[in-house]
Amino acid sequence: MESGNRSKVTLLILGGGWTYQFLQPVLETEKITYAATTTTGHDNTIAFKFDPNSDDLEAFKILPDADFILITFPLRGRGPSTKLLSMYHKTHDHTSNGEISKERGPKWIQFGSTGIYTHSGWSDESSPIDDANERAIAEMELIELGGCVMNLAGLYGGSRQPKNWVSRVAKSKEQLAAKGALHLIHGRDVARGVVGILKSEGDHGQAKLFGRRWIVADGVSYDWWALVWNWMGKQEGDDSNETSEEKVKYRSWVSELLREQNIKGLPRDMELLGRKLDARGFWHAIGILPEMSITGS
Repeated sequence: MESGNRSKVTLLILGGGWTYQFLQPVLETEKITYAATTTTGHDNTIAFKFDPNSDDLEAFKILPDADFILITFPLRGRGPSTKLLSMYHKTHDHTSNGEISKERGPKWIQFGSTGIYTHSGWSDESSPIDDANERAIAEMELIELGGCVMNLAGLYGGSRQPKNWVSRVAKSKEQLAAKGALHLIHGRDVARGVVGILKSEGDHGQAKLFGRRWIVADGVSYDWWALVWNWMGKQEGDDSNETSEEKVKYRSWVSELLREQNIKGLPRDMELLGRKLDARGFWHAIGILPEMSITGS
């Protein structure tokens, strides 16, 4: 079957969502050819929506051939990963005796979640995961098919700023008390990580990147209490003589928790922060370092 009239690209992005605002400029700077899909085809993207319950191949025929395909939307449970790959391969002549051909087709990358790591302590890319998690099940299927999963920490950048999450994740002192470590990754570093995979695979033949998952975070285990304390303080350059009741409330909660738990200062000792993510392996594997940090913000 024909794949449409579009030229072959290095990267096909299935789902030009929030991360696309960071991916696009990095790809342009690196002069990497790409195409992206959205459900409506807006802003010069390709109209495409994957329905795991449909066997209709028509939507796949317009997708270009690509060296790499990035899946940005979540897949859940056993079956969707194989179906998505199979339908693309069938419409792009990448099958061998009806089976997916790893040699003839593109390499697949999936954005995943670090929420599948539930161990209280340090976890890296080789640590146990919650294998009952529906997203983890789908990711494991993609890995079995030779794919690379990027388990992303909390995404931020642009209008999405962690300091604006406080009132949502800690509505009470009890909820704040339960907060330990926060792990983040800026959209720009996600984009740089994707490009790092593309370049590492092409330049160095690092097959070790595929057929496994990676934790993608900025390398810092932020203390939620310390962040809240800093964000709720008076900022340099603010000439106002008043501090909002909301900020006073949150600082008071932190102060009370420190006294109640006999913690002498912030940030808290690392062993008190619970689940922590070690992302060193990913950045070492692609040979670059994350650029962005919320420190000082």
